[in-house]
Amino acid sequence: MFMRRMRTTLFAFALAALATGAGRGDARADGWDQIQKAGRIRISVDPSAPPYSSVNERGEYTGAEIDVARRLAEDWRLKLEMVPTSPANRIPYLITGKTDLVISTLSITDERKKVIDFSLPYSGIQIVVGAPSALNVSSLSDLAGKRVAVTRASTNDAEITQNAAPGTVILRFEDDATSITALLSGQADAYVTAPALLTTIQQRNPALNMTAKVILKTNVTGIGVKKGEDRLRSKLDEWVASRLQDGVLEAIYQKGFGLPLPKEVRAN
Repeated sequence: MFMRRMRTTLFAFALAALATGAGRGDARADGWDQIQKAGRIRISVDPSAPPYSSVNERGEYTGAEIDVARRLAEDWRLKLEMVPTSPANRIPYLITGKTDLVISTLSITDERKKVIDFSLPYSGIQIVVGAPSALNVSSLSDLAGKRVAVTRASTNDAEITQNAAPGTVILRFEDDATSITALLSGQADAYVTAPALLTTIQQRNPALNMTAKVILKTNVTGIGVKKGEDRLRSKLDEWVASRLQDGVLEAIYQKGFGLPLPKEVRAN
């Protein structure tokens, strides 16, 4: 049911976008030209997902995904406009033209490729079941009867929904900040997320001793771009390839997570 609803929502936005653009034909400038003419680029980010992206105490955007967005805008000599979104609305914002790109831990999946395009992979992200060390979990079957938090409409949501053992209680929240709060408050026993967010939880409550109990999958992430914007996507591919080659994206990942860039990123 979840995957059916997700597909229906994504295709509805895709059809709406096509209808909006109908009749414009070749007179409509492509995305790359529009961005260059405006002198700015609007990029969706998720401010509730530290250390990927967040807002610090001074009201400034910070995190690894923010560093990627800033470097892209700098290299393209454009003003950067960061648009705060959630996992549920980042793709709809892109499809309906509210943003130009998505840099928001957006894993490249077959379902998403039906409605948007992606750049070459620039980063990677594991999907794990994280829980306090005291919780006896070593496989998905051990989650039966447990309350598992996950952020709605994310690839984490899709993965646990598809693979959860019978009896697992899946609690879906609108963003990572709310999912983290659910775990910290005792509303949830475990959390399906990326390892980096377990570090965030650990910093807020070291007594939990958060650990990755089960590794579900390793995904590569790409910059999301609206379908049909082939020139913009080509420019993104050139940028990603260049920044992988010169080590910029490696350095950003190392700074954010203290780990080497996943080998799966360079394999694509």
